[in-house]
Amino acid sequence: MHTDPDYSAAYVVLDTDDGLKGFGLAFTLGKGTEIVVCAVQALAGLVVGKSLQDIVRNFRGFYRLLTSDGQMRWLGPEKGVIHLATAAVLNAVWDLWARAEGKPLWKLLVDMDPKQIVSCIDFRYISDVLTEEEALDILMKAKEGKQQREDQMLREGYPAYTTSCAWLGYSDQQLKQLCADALQNGWSRFKVKVGADLEDDIRRCRLIRQMIGPSNTLMIDANQRWDVAEAISWVTRLAEVKPLWIEEPTSPDDILGHAAISK
Repeated sequence: MHTDPDYSAAYVVLDTDDGLKGFGLAFTLGKGTEIVVCAVQALAGLVVGKSLQDIVRNFRGFYRLLTSDGQMRWLGPEKGVIHLATAAVLNAVWDLWARAEGKPLWKLLVDMDPKQIVSCIDFRYISDVLTEEEALDILMKAKEGKQQREDQMLREGYPAYTTSCAWLGYSDQQLKQLCADALQNGWSRFKVKVGADLEDDIRRCRLIRQMIGPSNTLMIDANQRWDVAEAISWVTRLAEVKPLWIEEPTSPDDILGHAAISK
């Protein structure tokens, strides 16, 4: 799907009267970044003039404000360009909030009271699966062992994966070099783009598995390329490289299709 990525971003800076700034971004692949910027500018009227204190006191309400504008909602809601623009603005607010508290963002979240965390989340559209009360219960129970987990994260960091090694369109030499560099830099989890050509995917995934060895983690991402039956057939063929999971095997809106693929 994405054979010529040009890593780009729409970049948002929130300025405050006291000089504190918050920074947020929305990732893009190049062309179209200017459309996301236009969407960010369209949301600016909902943000400029507000105080940080008013926003964080009712973060859920602020999120609803950005996603439920009577006219712009027609362009989304919570989909596509409007979603990306909203994410960039919200990222900037979270960054501003953390800076105002003098903490990195992860620490701001870790130190939050469970009720405060839950109050930031919009449960509309998910309450049939998880209610606010259930979420609060999960967080209250998770307080046990919290300090040990925080200490562990400070010691060991938080595991992440890299996608940069294995976009479609890279030559074998480029794949090998990028994998070698990533391994040298300590990466142990690798995500591979697939979906354009089955035989080429098998060959590329074998090459990457050979490069990273059997103990490191390999994952695959089809970026919604396949129909349901095609996804099942394709991933069955790729099973030999032992992928941990498959991302976006089909349309993200096809819930029943995902259930069939998973089964």
